[in-house]
Amino acid sequence: MYCTSRDEREERDLKGTKNIVLMGLALGMLFYAVPRLDLSSESILPTVFGIAWIAFALLIIAAHLHELLGVDEEAREEMEKVKRMKKWQLEQMVQGKRKMLQFKK
Repeated sequence: MYCTSRDEREERDLKGTKNIVLMGLALGMLFYAVPRLDLSSESILPTVFGIAWIAFALLIIAAHLHELLGVDEEAREEMEKVKRMKKWQLEQMVQGKRKMLQFKK
């Protein structure tokens, strides 16, 4: 993970800590609520609610794990490169040194 400044490193560390805390809260909610959910009820509505609730909680946990593991790190770095190139091109165009390069889609 390449950071250009100390502030960016601190911001990424803070995001990691935030993801750990929020994932811990979601896990805590899951462990607290699952025994109390009525999944084997005669009526269908409480069962559907319980399953949907568990699915959303697992989705939240998966999203935080995805962010913590840095699965999109390469894509994020590529996007940063493209943004830097566009910024440089805009600066060159404003200074009158060069025309904008066209990217193929």
